[in-house]
Amino acid sequence: MDFLQNHIEALIFCSPSPIKVVDIKTCLIEMFNADVPDEDIAGAIERLEEKYLAEEYSFQLFKAGGGYQFLTKPAYQASIGIMLKQQSKKRLSTSAMETLSIIAYKQPISKTEIENIRGVNCDYAVQKLLDKNLIEITGKADTIGRPMLYGTTPKFMEYFGINDLAELPVPKEFTGDISTSTIGENTDLKESDAQPQQ
Repeated sequence: MDFLQNHIEALIFCSPSPIKVVDIKTCLIEMFNADVPDEDIAGAIERLEEKYLAEEYSFQLFKAGGGYQFLTKPAYQASIGIMLKQQSKKRLSTSAMETLSIIAYKQPISKTEIENIRGVNCDYAVQKLLDKNLIEITGKADTIGRPMLYGTTPKFMEYFGINDLAELPVPKEFTGDISTSTIGENTDLKESDAQPQQ
């Protein structure tokens, strides 16, 4: 087993951007507590390039920006494009995120109370969140008209990677000037708030 090659492979794989040889060497020196010759690193990278040229792999090693990174092969661009398109549909709009934030912190809360905080109609955002099972109807308020109350679901915690609502950041953990917040301004109303998208 080529331990040097495996370590270099792991470094390239985990790096969020192309990793330069000098950075690879720095990591390896600290890892092995000994100098690693440049030619050994170059040889390992060359073997990795050859390894991933094989058809059994859907990605290969590319040199870009003065460093190395793994990228998928052109033959798989179509399937990746479909996945990215599907993922973009799952993302929440700004209005849905704002509505969800209010519900998470103020639950149980009625739609009227949400709209009073946001300053805009939130029918569409609430419906989208219900459709995605991020919120649910938790009951009815004891006020006039007995409006429905909304709260978050277990899927909400899964979506944001938390185990308990107590893990939500408290207001003092937020950064920035609260006076710059646009939540509640009428300019926040977008076409997506007012009508469903086709």
